[in-house]
Amino acid sequence: MILSKFANDTKLGGAVSLLEGRNGIQRDLGRLKRWACANLMKLNKAKCRLTKEHIESRSEKKDMGVLVDKNLSMIWQCVLVAQKVNDILGCIKGRVSSRSREVIPPLCSALRRTHLESCVQLWSPQHRKDRDLLEQV
Repeated sequence: MILSKFANDTKLGGAVSLLEGRNGIQRDLGRLKRWACANLMKLNKAKCRLTKEHIESRSEKKDMGVLVDKNLSMIWQCVLVAQKVNDILGCIKGRVSSRSREVIPPLCSALRRTHLESCVQLWSPQHRKDRDLLEQV
């Protein structure tokens, strides 16, 4: 099993095919849970399983805020970023009463940029359709 930590992100993982390997990961998860409790750390239960249920493999995974699939494709990351930015722009449109040039463009730019540029060095869109999707935002 592999345990890695970066900032506030802890990952425990490994490839297993036999029940024995699953039990090993479950045992290590139990040890990690006890360590976290002893060090007053909270684990995000939505992102992990600390019960006796079998853990299933996933086709995509979010790591450091970036969604990556098993082929290391960033297509879904582009879609999620575009949706998030469109949601933000919709909130601005619905909640900001001023429509002046001094208010709207700087506000949109500041809120939009943080999502479009977050970890962009990692997930920068490689395909034309992904770039077009983000440019439409």
